[in-house]
Parts: sequence; C-alpha cells; structure tokens
Amino acid sequence: MKNLNIEVCAASVQSALNAQAGGAVRVELCSSLELGGITPSVSTIHTTRELLDIDVFVLIRPRPGDFCYTDLEFEIIKKDILACKNLSFSNPDKKINGVVIGILKTNGQIDVERTKELVELAAPMQVTFHRAFDRAADPFLSLEKIIETGAHRILTSGQHANAFEGRFLLKELIVKANGRIGIMPGAGVNLKNIQELAATTSANEFHLSGKSIIKSSMTFENPKFQFSENDYYETDVRNITVNDEL
Repeated sequence: MKNLNIEVCAASVQSALNAQAGGAVRVELCSSLELGGITPSVSTIHTTRELLDIDVFVLIRPRPGDFCYTDLEFEIIKKDILACKNLSFSNPDKKINGVVIGILKTNGQIDVERTKELVELAAPMQVTFHRAFDRAADPFLSLEKIIETGAHRILTSGQHANAFEGRFLLKELIVKANGRIGIMPGAGVNLKNIQELAATTSANEFHLSGKSIIKSSMTFENPKFQFSENDYYETDVRNITVNDEL
C-alpha cells in the first residue's frame, strides 16, 4: 500500500511538534478538543507556524455547539480568517496554509452563500469544510453544494460516529466527488483501522489526533479543593507513525 498523507488534529504547540515528528504532512491546529475544537489563540497559531516545517491549517470555530452562526459570530469567523491570512513570520516564506470551517443552515443544508464568501476571503489559503458535513441533511447534495463553494476538501466520518463505521459512505462520496474535491476520513482513525479504511475507501489522506493521556506532574493537591482535571491529552508520536506500519 502506498504511503498515506496524515493530517493531525493538534490542540497545542507540543502536539503539533509531535505530529511533525511522527510524519504528518499537515496539522489542523485548534484548542479545546474536548469541546469538539474551537479556534486557537493567535500566539498558539504564530508559535506553531514558526516552529513547524509542515503545513498548518487553523480551525475557525468561534464556539462549541451547532454550526448555525449569528451575524455577529459570522463576523468573528471572518476576522479570524483574516488574522490567519495576515500573520507574518520570521521566515517570510512561511504562512498559514489553510483554514478549516463549516456552516449549516437550520434545516441541515450547507450554507453555500456564507461558505463561499469565506472561501473567497481565505484565498490563497486552502479551505477544508469540517465535520459539520456529518450533521448535514443529505450527504450527496451537501457534497455538491460544498463543491460549489470552492472548498478544497471535506473532513468527514461518513455521517457516522466514526470513520470506520462510515467507511462505505466515505467510499461512495469519493466516487461521487471524482477528484473535484478531496474527501478526508476523520474521527476514530488509528493505526489499527487505517489500512482497512484506506483499502475500502481509496482515500489518500486521513485525519487523526493520535493522542495519549499525559499524567500531571503536580505533587501537591489542596485538600480543601479537589481538582480532577490535572491530566491532559497530547498527540503521541507513536500513534501517528502510520507509514512505518504499512
């Protein structure tokens, strides 16, 4: 099997560095993965781009929850895209390579008008339409509508809880797309199932987090206040060295 292109969902600078070390071709930088991901801070974006040599895409999502945005939220999304587009770095050849977005209407249809506006605003950065697609009403109609917007790829689990369960729809989507847009399986992708996913779907790029729990280094706990969230997750190089496993 040919080498696979791996995008890693990284919720910290260290996770992004680990993704690069593990052979990822791209990171999707975000924060608060436990909330499904929201837009990371400007300092996180800037530091990540300065340190990495691989492509950096930034998730643009102003809040957790659904993907129906108010006019105010839409303005924030646009400003975040422009912030990514206009960042400057010590190496003038470096730039933010893409943004990751997704907007739906209340009836589950793709918000074509707003999405197209964002794609045009983001240019020349690439645009990935994220897993809002998995909450859309009709996968094949949604595919065509996203193609209309000019987006470059769709991140999807095949409208199932994870990409392995959705692998047969993913296969159909790739056939229907016929090269007009990339279809990138994501959610629940790991070293144990990626080979079968690739064989079933014919996808050539995959999205995963490869995270492992990091135990807190704290040795002191205030007995008057029990804090249960000292441990955290980070991308683990061992979980994303996919092409070494093929």
